[in-house]
Amino acid sequence: MSPVPAWSESRTAVVTGGGSGIGRAISLRLAAEGAAVAVWDLDADSARATAAAIEDAGGGAIGLGVDVADRPRVDEAVAEVRAQLGPATILVNNAGISPFERFLSISRESLVRVLAVNLVGTFDCCQAVAPDMIDARWGRIVNISSSSAQVGNALQVHYAASKAGVIGLTRSLARELGPKGITVNTIPPSFVDTPTLRGSAEKGFLGPGAEEHVKTTPVRRMGQPEDIASACAYLARDEAGFITGQVVGVNGGRTIC
Repeated sequence: MSPVPAWSESRTAVVTGGGSGIGRAISLRLAAEGAAVAVWDLDADSARATAAAIEDAGGGAIGLGVDVADRPRVDEAVAEVRAQLGPATILVNNAGISPFERFLSISRESLVRVLAVNLVGTFDCCQAVAPDMIDARWGRIVNISSSSAQVGNALQVHYAASKAGVIGLTRSLARELGPKGITVNTIPPSFVDTPTLRGSAEKGFLGPGAEEHVKTTPVRRMGQPEDIASACAYLARDEAGFITGQVVGVNGGRTIC
């Protein structure tokens, strides 16, 4: 029996923060599904490296340096994607920053920066890409939030608040854009093996260490970027058109809510 194609027609995807970790895995997976992928990352070299990997595998991609907290650059990048790959009808908002700071030490500047990237950046990317989805009467938006938004996390009050905002944005946008053929969902990862998580562990921000946390995870392993990518790819498919406004936990059972 032949596999069901992901889409009935060609699709262009934008993946923010696609240069490494979860974003890179999502970019590679969407390309494997048949989408042309615009990889955005603050680090332009890493964005181009991911795009090159997609092209080496026979896919179509471009890599662009984009700071999602810079709205003019976001709008410019959307125009570049439209000109080079066609209108984007899939958007994965993965770009984010996750500093660890004690609550009483969080400066206004740090708070504003976290919100600007994680929440306002997600809002701006959705707003910039949505017109092309509306024109197509079809769209898929997947926002990568965090389990910290659901259960909280010490030393990350600003981060957890920003990601909670992403969940609220997702649910509200799903209601508004649903009648236009656009679905909006969020995946809140928990404990995924990425360079960021390993760096946090090395700095002592994960308490007893990464391997100890595995013992309290029901499936008894860390998540991999590909775990998030596979769920994201499903939500972007034609067949996921009746799923919207959902918080899809991909966390090995660590967060059940």
